[in-house]
Amino acid sequence: MLAVTPVHFAEANAFVEAHHRHHKPMLSARFSVAVSDESGKVRGVLIAGRPVSRMLQDGWTLEVNRCCTDGAHNACSMLYATAWKAAKALGYRRLITYTLPEEGGASLRAAGWKLIGERGGGNWNVKSRPRIDTKEILQGQKLLWGAA
Repeated sequence: MLAVTPVHFAEANAFVEAHHRHHKPMLSARFSVAVSDESGKVRGVLIAGRPVSRMLQDGWTLEVNRCCTDGAHNACSMLYATAWKAAKALGYRRLITYTLPEEGGASLRAAGWKLIGERGGGNWNVKSRPRIDTKEILQGQKLLWGAA
């Protein structure tokens, strides 16, 4: 049985460092939340922060930047549902996240989120704004989801 539990940002980042398949820890966040089992062991974390896209940084939109579990059943769905409740309670009107096309989105749908559509596909490293190349797995279009 899982329960929603508070988690410090540093602890959430440590969990991401240990368990996330392709992302590194975050530099900042608006809030983080965890789900833990009966013994108190953290089984998953979610970190929400400012949207990565400058076009979505309107002050009313928040983005789930990391959702990471150790595979615990229903942990992701619980985290996504909790994040939307928390975001609304903080006054946000919109909560979004992105997934890779090969990620099915079952946890998002179970939490009541809706698929908005495909976005992106470029690379952070462009001539006008040189950056370290994005990992190959993260290149290409993503799926944008919104809490409903």
